[in-house]
Amino acid sequence: MSDELTTTPQKVAVIGIGRMGWHMAAHLARVGHDVVVCDAAPGVADRWASEHGGSAAANAASAVDGCSIIVTSLPADPQLRDVADAIVPLIGAGVVWVDHSTTSAEGSRVVAAEVAAAGAHFLDAPVSGGVDGARNGTLTVMVGGDDDAFAAAEPVIAAYGARIVLMGPSGAGQITKMTNQICVVGLCQALAEGLDFAETAGLDVRRVIHVMLQGSSASWQMANRAERMLDGEYDYGFSTTLMRKDIGLVLDEADSMNVPLPVTSMVGQMLAEVTAMGGAGWDWCSLMERQRRRRS
Repeated sequence: MSDELTTTPQKVAVIGIGRMGWHMAAHLARVGHDVVVCDAAPGVADRWASEHGGSAAANAASAVDGCSIIVTSLPADPQLRDVADAIVPLIGAGVVWVDHSTTSAEGSRVVAAEVAAAGAHFLDAPVSGGVDGARNGTLTVMVGGDDDAFAAAEPVIAAYGARIVLMGPSGAGQITKMTNQICVVGLCQALAEGLDFAETAGLDVRRVIHVMLQGSSASWQMANRAERMLDGEYDYGFSTTLMRKDIGLVLDEADSMNVPLPVTSMVGQMLAEVTAMGGAGWDWCSLMERQRRRRS
């Protein structure tokens, strides 16, 4: 992400400024957009505005007033539905709504149809790269929607996205994100098992990680999470609760397509065990903690 202005300044509403949305909004303000934020948590929007020079709105309806771009980063389908009910009647013709939430593909398609009926555009645009990617402006953004809306939104998204790709029509972004989650959950559980195996064998596990990062087992998870997993640090990133939500979306979609996902299903059950251990708010790489505790 460059700090140089890459597009004409616009008025942008950012609805949902949690771990991801906070940084997205900050990047938008940094490159010169007029950013107005709101969040369901009391005081969060005011705190963001005081730190970044934008403005805070009391609710989603007031946030979108006069905005040409709307950005949302919400926990799940129910929150997306609530925001849609509040803002679709107010959206002006030609407005582009970019939704970075991870939701069901069908939920995105339904909202897209409602927004289109109002003369505006909706892009389902889930992201990968975690909180670090949002903070550093290096997110991968997987987009579903029409070409014209994507062309209008891409320069704005570029404030915090390093790879922004139109995957297909409405829902295609969410299906791509589900594919990402299918691939990543098995990797993280395998990493937990491998680290536990090496640790139990008495190896210098940091040296093991260093060697493996040069070989065929290297992955983003290994490069960015292995040492934190080894140290038992889980107070950051993407929570167990959110990953369980994502896995639920994946399994529902796979069931509708009759696609078996045995590994994804198994990791979902393991994350349920992490939740039962008190890890609902831990980063989901806390699969390592479950692995360690099962030794005894």
